[in-house]
Amino acid sequence: MLGSDMSELTQTKSRSGVGRPLLWLALLLSVALLGFVTAVAVRNNPIYSDRDANGISKYRFIEECKEAALDAETLSVGAGGQSIPLKTLVTQSRPLATGEHVATLLDAPAAAVVSGTQPVAGGGWTLANLPVTINIVGKTTTALGQLPLQCAYDKKAGKTTAQLQLPGQGQ
Repeated sequence: MLGSDMSELTQTKSRSGVGRPLLWLALLLSVALLGFVTAVAVRNNPIYSDRDANGISKYRFIEECKEAALDAETLSVGAGGQSIPLKTLVTQSRPLATGEHVATLLDAPAAAVVSGTQPVAGGGWTLANLPVTINIVGKTTTALGQLPLQCAYDKKAGKTTAQLQLPGQGQ
């Protein structure tokens, strides 16, 4: 008697053939929906760009601009058609004490950086008027002020350049 109960419990019985096709239909619809959502998201991506047309991706250009804005040692200031190293300009007005250095901080929200990045006719990118705070860092941090950053990628040269601008000195 025990043997007959075991066979009833382990025996598989197919009650109807509807379940498996419905499962496959649900799976196919899920895959189709996922594909559609992915396609819409890629097209609406704010940092999507045509790398071939502009020489560099929008994302890479933005990253290079951020890196340049944070490199106070090599960042320069455009003044009257000249390019003066930021550190030289700062130390002319306030000599640095031992243990102090010039530091910069990009003060723009990510959305402003992405929306402000524009393609250039003929290839390349430009990004203008991002506020960069200039600080002297030592035992304490002293803010000296803000200057707008101008950043550009020249497709022909294959190079990103960044420069701060004095007020009233456009690029």
